[in-house]
Amino acid sequence: MIALAIGAIFSATTATAGEMTGIVKLGLGSYTTVLPPGAKEPPPAIYKTADVKGPLPTNQWWSSLLWSKFSEPQYAHPLAVRATAAGLQVCYPGPSITVTATGIMGSMPPGGRDFVLGHSGAREFPDARLAGWSDWFVTASLAADGGSMRVSYGHGSPFVYALYERGEPVLTFAETPTVWSGAAGEPALGVTVSGRHYGLFGPTGATWSGLGGKVLTCRAGGKPHFSVAVLPDNSPQTLALFRRYAYAHVTDTKVTWDYDERSASLTTTFTFTTRPREGTETATLFALYPHQWNHTSAPLAGPTYASVRGTMKLAAGKTFETRMTFPGVLPALPDAGGCDKARLARLVEKEAQAKTGGVRDTYAEGKRLGRLAALVPIAEQAGADEAASKFLAELRTRLEGWLAATDAGGQPKKAGLFYYNREWGTLIGYRASFGSDTQLNDHHFHYGYFLRAAAEVARHDTAWAADKQWGDMVRLVASDIAEPDRAAPMFPHLRCFDPYAGHSWASGHANFADGNNQESSSEAMNAWAGLILWGEATGNTTVRDLGIFLYTTEMEAINAYWFDVLGQNRPAAYKHSVVAMVWGGKSVYETWFSPKPEIVRGINWLPFHGGSLYLGLYPEYVRRDYDALVAEVGGTNFKDWADLVLMYHALDDPRDALAQLDARGELLPIEGGNSAANVYHWIANLAALGRVDRSVTASHPLYAVFSDGRTRTYVVYNMAGAPQKVNFSDGVAIEAKPSCFTLKRQPLPR
Repeated sequence: MIALAIGAIFSATTATAGEMTGIVKLGLGSYTTVLPPGAKEPPPAIYKTADVKGPLPTNQWWSSLLWSKFSEPQYAHPLAVRATAAGLQVCYPGPSITVTATGIMGSMPPGGRDFVLGHSGAREFPDARLAGWSDWFVTASLAADGGSMRVSYGHGSPFVYALYERGEPVLTFAETPTVWSGAAGEPALGVTVSGRHYGLFGPTGATWSGLGGKVLTCRAGGKPHFSVAVLPDNSPQTLALFRRYAYAHVTDTKVTWDYDERSASLTTTFTFTTRPREGTETATLFALYPHQWNHTSAPLAGPTYASVRGTMKLAAGKTFETRMTFPGVLPALPDAGGCDKARLARLVEKEAQAKTGGVRDTYAEGKRLGRLAALVPIAEQAGADEAASKFLAELRTRLEGWLAATDAGGQPKKAGLFYYNREWGTLIGYRASFGSDTQLNDHHFHYGYFLRAAAEVARHDTAWAADKQWGDMVRLVASDIAEPDRAAPMFPHLRCFDPYAGHSWASGHANFADGNNQESSSEAMNAWAGLILWGEATGNTTVRDLGIFLYTTEMEAINAYWFDVLGQNRPAAYKHSVVAMVWGGKSVYETWFSPKPEIVRGINWLPFHGGSLYLGLYPEYVRRDYDALVAEVGGTNFKDWADLVLMYHALDDPRDALAQLDARGELLPIEGGNSAANVYHWIANLAALGRVDRSVTASHPLYAVFSDGRTRTYVVYNMAGAPQKVNFSDGVAIEAKPSCFTLKRQPLPR
């Protein structure tokens, strides 16, 4: 696994790293542990308890807990919580979700609702600190005057669990709650505040004081445990159901995955570990997001919650599984006979003659690497061997430059290198951009381009990718954004990826009232496609399958929340065809940098490459979205990112996209990470292939299937040096030739 290899390398090499330079060699490459001159890094103040050791999980839905004295709202869904000086603010945003001109809003109110869970011995806490975490749960510690409370909460859980020292639970409500079940002498109460229903579960023998007012105190008799749950309704039966599970506190959560190559299926298992504080019940209640309940056979209990992601459905147990279909990726589109080779060669040659520039920041450099990685196979298909060699040489040179912390003379560099920060456990590239250094933002966006570029080099030269050459450094970069080992010494587990929410987060600190966010879902997919291609090129199925888990899961989340391809997750009042940015507390039709309709959509399409075909799995949605765009801009004379619009349009109607491309010719504006050669190659080959056919899968990860209504085309790219038999789910089999594309066309059954 990545983690084991890098962990062993790290422990073996840091002791011999130069004390003055901090250079740590990995194969032919290196990184530094000394901050380059003039560079910036994350703040040294980290809000964690003394027993929290090792690399820290940034880029999560709860990360503001680490970066702030208390925290910003954390959207666990269905609950939202916030650490404050008074304790843990708890809120159920579901009933207040609204639709505005810019999005679907379900944030935590600024003044607080519904109550604050506090401590009888501490009127004010000095701060809140991370005390522990697992794959989708977190524990915060608030301590003052010798007393403390540890609160645990997580994605999908209707519960907040608390453990007290030298004090008892105090709940301060925003308004006087209605107590509809229980009494002062009973440990469990059913209450309603602001139309939200909660179960309050004290230990056996507990009593209550303050009933009839805004402040309720649980007299727990010295027992430390307490839990509270948001209820779907205020029926006695529901309260009894939640009481059954209230004392089984969740202590660990873990996700595992298994990719079955024969059926192209990904099975993901989510497991809860609990500790019964009372009784013998060891299961828990959890609410599934739409991308989960659409892909599980787990029995659902019936009650539901509202969230900005759509309806969450309740289930009970200690584990559940989802099963999703991996649609395959390719290193590029194949030569399907759609291109005029002379025209393609001219476009390629124009790219080869263009000025390339020097070292950029990590994002701009990544965009250049992505452009080159797309151009190499296109030039090869065009027969432009000299240009292909030039692109590949530049790819190697740029990558090797970044993967070494010293210059040709062995001296430490100031730019174009990676630095490892031990306090946070992260790899930072310099020059940095968009807060990738001080805030640890966007690492998967930036480094994903590096991974896909490295995979393209490895496709041509497996020796280059060997551990003792450049492979170790590539895996180090991969581990920063997607470390699979929870016990890895250098990096946190799956830094950017949220396994329960099903997608990545971009902000390192999540210090926003709306929680964390992700704008460019497609750049996250670019990173995971790079992992898949790298793993396949190097024969590392562990890395490949990690990429497949990330790619497939994020794809389903994108289809559910950014695009809502099935039309089931957004309020009817939301009239846009797409969400550009997903936040913890909202989903919005806006970007960080532009309100233009082409860009609002295009930021979730770019970059187009052989791993982008997931965008066309639902061509009926592509048509709806494209038609909505045309209506918004008042026609097809697209001015911003017109190249991306036509490439997206080609996933539904490639012939019309090609006609528009031909009509605009050299006047078509090209987005900075794209090329005219890539635009033409993509659209022209889709015109020859047809739409993506999601009904057929293959027993090989590098595959795609297309249909034009008359003929189905099967495509496989075989990275191996020997032929491979590939079986498709409709009974077709092909012999995939080594180190190249193999295509097979067959008439559709009538």
